[in-house]
Amino acid sequence: MLSQQEIKQAAAELCAAEENRQPIKPLTLRYPDLSLNEAYAIQEQVVQKKIDDGDRLIGYKIGYTSRAMQKALNIDEPDFGVLLNSMVFADGGEIEAAQFCDPKIEAELAFVLKDRLAGEHVTVFDVLNATDYVVPALEIIAARSLRKDPQSGYTRKVVDTVADNAGNAGIVMGGRPIRPTDRDLRWCGGLLYVNGVIEETGLAAAVLNHPANGICWVAKRFAPHGVSLEPGQIILSGSFTAPVTVQAGDTIHADYGALGGISCHFV
Repeated sequence: MLSQQEIKQAAAELCAAEENRQPIKPLTLRYPDLSLNEAYAIQEQVVQKKIDDGDRLIGYKIGYTSRAMQKALNIDEPDFGVLLNSMVFADGGEIEAAQFCDPKIEAELAFVLKDRLAGEHVTVFDVLNATDYVVPALEIIAARSLRKDPQSGYTRKVVDTVADNAGNAGIVMGGRPIRPTDRDLRWCGGLLYVNGVIEETGLAAAVLNHPANGICWVAKRFAPHGVSLEPGQIILSGSFTAPVTVQAGDTIHADYGALGGISCHFV
């Protein structure tokens, strides 16, 4: 088991990697038996440092929600990370690519809550009733620990990603917000373009058969710790496209059909 000092040290290294824009080696190279609970403890330390430095928690993201991704990684449940105010970028705006380590982008739906969600028995209907609106979103993910160590060829594990705040780096929301019961959210989909070339497509049903299921999962995951999802929070329900690499000069456009579109330009 990792000591509290080792957990704090790992968190400090991930924070320094983000600040210096120089990713570190995967933590599991040093700690091959790193557990999921220890990874979340490191994540908590990373997030707390940012909050202590003046940032603000605005919600959560859920990852690894598709069966294809879970099978590829040999896992059987999603993960979560924390959304902070500093991660919000404007629809149609410019984003500095160099501020991220190995950035990628994904298409998904964001749920904005109007009521509190808590407990081990949260259902899809509870999520829909507690949601103010659903809106298209792009998630920017980054890797403060190397996805693959160039020296050894070692590929980081799921727990490395969890410790790194589940790869969370940014969110762009846009398009047309809808009430969660206005349509069958499983059939909401997106076309993800990079520089006018379509790279990925997907339907929200890829997220555990319904994007609200991702929010059920995180509410239940938090329940034993007395943590709830609060009114006003943004919950990224999980990507329904594979991540697409982005770099300076790229223009991103996501077409959500009747729900409108989102765009951003990396400089």
